[in-house]
Amino acid sequence: MTMAERLAAFAVHASYDDLSEAARHQLKIRVLDSLGCAIGALEGEPVRLIREQLEDFGGNGRCALIGGGRTAPDRAAFYNSALVRYLDFNDSYLAKGETCHPSDNLGAVMAAAEYAGKSGKDLLTALAVAYQVQCRLSDVAPVRSWGFDHPTQGSYAVAAGVSRALGLDEEKAANALAICGAAFNSLRVTRTGSLSHWKGLAYPNTAFGCLHAAFLAMRGVTGPREVFEGNKGFMDAISGPFHIDWDQEDLERVTQTILKKHNAEIHSQSAIEAILELRAQHNYPPNRVQRIEIEIFDVAYNIIGGGEEGDKTSVRTKEEADHSLQYMVSVALLDGQVMPEQYRPERILAEDVQQLLKKVGVQPSVAYSQRFPQEMACHIKVTLQDGSVRGIEKHDYEGFVTNPMRWETVATKFDRLSSKYSTAALRREIIEAVSDLESIQVKQLMKLLAGVRIPEA
Repeated sequence: MTMAERLAAFAVHASYDDLSEAARHQLKIRVLDSLGCAIGALEGEPVRLIREQLEDFGGNGRCALIGGGRTAPDRAAFYNSALVRYLDFNDSYLAKGETCHPSDNLGAVMAAAEYAGKSGKDLLTALAVAYQVQCRLSDVAPVRSWGFDHPTQGSYAVAAGVSRALGLDEEKAANALAICGAAFNSLRVTRTGSLSHWKGLAYPNTAFGCLHAAFLAMRGVTGPREVFEGNKGFMDAISGPFHIDWDQEDLERVTQTILKKHNAEIHSQSAIEAILELRAQHNYPPNRVQRIEIEIFDVAYNIIGGGEEGDKTSVRTKEEADHSLQYMVSVALLDGQVMPEQYRPERILAEDVQQLLKKVGVQPSVAYSQRFPQEMACHIKVTLQDGSVRGIEKHDYEGFVTNPMRWETVATKFDRLSSKYSTAALRREIIEAVSDLESIQVKQLMKLLAGVRIPEA
């Protein structure tokens, strides 16, 4: 058997009974967290543009859109995935050489499960498959250093998850994996330099394309089964050799993923927590700050601190702001939070934060880098104009593996993000539906999500 065939067997034979109680609970937490992020993104600029395209192009209304309306399953996967991703507030998984957002798979898995008339148990199982595939490939086959982006591994995760949700057999699932792996290899330029809308749409595009490909495989279209190990395949062209014994894999990797407390790029979370603690302890006016110096692990420095992925002190857009450690720490010190409001255009361009972010220096620490990803360590030193210095070191935050976020905290986050777009009664219904997901049909959940609305001006 090829690796794609072994992975297909793992995906299609996965069972809800294979999930531990801890994994089931953590999956529900991540579904609720992701749905809060999605509802909170309904007014995002690229989301509006995608909605216009869906309305223009139409599509067989087999699947519900969050916020109302119906369209074809692959387009629903794209739109709902874009909602989950846009705020950059959804979960993450940290491997030594790769970071990904496994909840990026939710939109495609929901669309496939709704199309196929599946239960909440099937949704949770298929989502667990997608989490396992994406996280394990991130562990052993990172692609960032070769110039590729994490949706590259995501193509296999989406294909595996939707194959399970659609109820494909091993042969058709293997073809889905083969087509997706050959077709969707994203470039890392998406997250370097001057950032664009595509930062939040690269994975939704993979969700769209891979669900489309899975439907082709369902109808009998074949793909290159040696997509992993074959001549000019994934290993040969991108990742190098690796091995995963899919016969021995479980569905527990979701328990090692982490949630965001602050609406900011994942590697910034402990640094934001640190600056907020300093703010609470010392309560000094930000205009007295002369310099902020941050020591942090190398992955954070390279992605959001001005390292190999470009300068982070020129910040003009939401996409640039939520990937600039300088901006996020500065706005946290000024406003006492980093939430969606901190990414409004007028806040990003305000003089106070633009001046303060220029005073932030970021440097990588060898010691902190060696402790990543088991820790998310950093040290922040604030020097005031009178010469006084305050410093703090952090190793994790609420939401990290060592300090997991509770259901009640995630429910509060969900309420905060979705309150503008829903009634209190509807929010309670959605929370209860996710809590009891194994007892309902996916269509019931989607009907609730279709009930949220952008308020009329």
